[in-house]
Amino acid sequence: KQWYQRRVAITAGTNPVYNPSPATQPANSPLAVHKQAFYSTSSCIAAMAINCATPPELESVVSKLLECLKSSSKSDSVHLFALLTLGEIGKHGDLSQHEDLQNAIMISFNSSSEDVKSAASYALGSISVGNLNLYLPFILSEIQGNTKRQYLLLHSLKEIITSMSGHERSITILKNYVPDVWNLLVRYLDCTEEGSRNVVAECMGKLMLIDHEALLPKLLEYTSSSSTHAKSTVVTAVKYTVVEEPQPIDPMLRIHIGQFLSLIDDNDLNVRRHALVTLNSIAHNKPVLIRDHLDEILPRVYKETTIKLKREVEMGPFKYPVDDALDNRKAAFECMYTILQSCIDKLNIFQFLEHVELGLKDVPDVKMLTYLMVIRLINLNPNAIVLKLDNIIEPLRETFQSKLKDICPIGQEVEKAYELKKNAMRTVVALKKVPDAETHPSFVDFMKKIRANKETDHLLDEVLKSNQRSQEENPMEY
Repeated sequence: KQWYQRRVAITAGTNPVYNPSPATQPANSPLAVHKQAFYSTSSCIAAMAINCATPPELESVVSKLLECLKSSSKSDSVHLFALLTLGEIGKHGDLSQHEDLQNAIMISFNSSSEDVKSAASYALGSISVGNLNLYLPFILSEIQGNTKRQYLLLHSLKEIITSMSGHERSITILKNYVPDVWNLLVRYLDCTEEGSRNVVAECMGKLMLIDHEALLPKLLEYTSSSSTHAKSTVVTAVKYTVVEEPQPIDPMLRIHIGQFLSLIDDNDLNVRRHALVTLNSIAHNKPVLIRDHLDEILPRVYKETTIKLKREVEMGPFKYPVDDALDNRKAAFECMYTILQSCIDKLNIFQFLEHVELGLKDVPDVKMLTYLMVIRLINLNPNAIVLKLDNIIEPLRETFQSKLKDICPIGQEVEKAYELKKNAMRTVVALKKVPDAETHPSFVDFMKKIRANKETDHLLDEVLKSNQRSQEENPMEY
């Protein structure tokens, strides 16, 4: 009776997939329901089948799903649902008795639908969890022999590693394959496709959590590689190794993290950017790993905030300015903001503020970050802000004096320019909290000019009202 009730629920849950209607089908989408609904429904149905069905009933569910997957007359929505549900079931049991399952999934890799291909990648990785001995060697072989499917197959490999990393028993099983998997990943450290390299990095990072004593020294060797792609992949792998929860790798990583982050000083722009992104992630998730290395790391970060590589790009009759170093500068300022939150006791605040001042004069995206830093410093170290008040006020004044089209010349970015001025005004309001700011000559003059200008006067009132509403709604934050 219980299983019968579950079958009624399964029918109700899957009906929108098999029999789509305008009521459930999202607008401008070829799929029967919203993408997230496929994942939720497949997880629920797999859970009911695994936990409530008898073995014959479970076999019947799998067979019907496989039949739908193999049918060329079924819609992409049905194929997508079948793949996701088979994957969920395969994580919890061996489906290798269905000999045509692997081939049916591999055929789905050729689908014209990107959603179906992605689901096939997930399904292959998931069913491998149920029978690693059979499926993992196949996946490793396919990655090496099928370049067209390499990216999807690497995602299948990532799904295996991710799914099996959370349980001691499955980690023990996976450890037997770590050397083979690692050796394969090393071959693709410097592959030309950035998407594939990112998946390789994630796989390597998660494998190091499983066998760090053997793998961390090997990864360190590639920090001196002649390949810029390899160095980018290596430092990105560390990002996936550092998680919030304590890990056995942490003491060893704390010793060697400086060598990985020395790549912030690499000659290649992209290597430096990947190293900065990793630093930001570590500073957010586990700052204890970098605290002892900040004397070496911060000068490299500060240096990156000063680099500009401008050029002009021709698009038809027009020329547009491009700054190839902008992404790196933004990444460097993001690191500064995160380190300010997590390691302020390790900072030389006045040296830090020198580079914040540079950011206040940079492009809008960088200015936004530096406004946040100034506001945070007002709360953490207002005395340091007082001493730098003149240097902070001047770039804020220039922002207010600029016309919106001069801040962001492209028409559709006028709203972004307005938001920049609004955030600059939030910084001004925050500066009012600084001790003696209300009597500081430069600040007093600055406020008078803000009030004398119709646009900035209106903007100031708008920010003050917004702050008042926030204070009333969240009194504990003020």
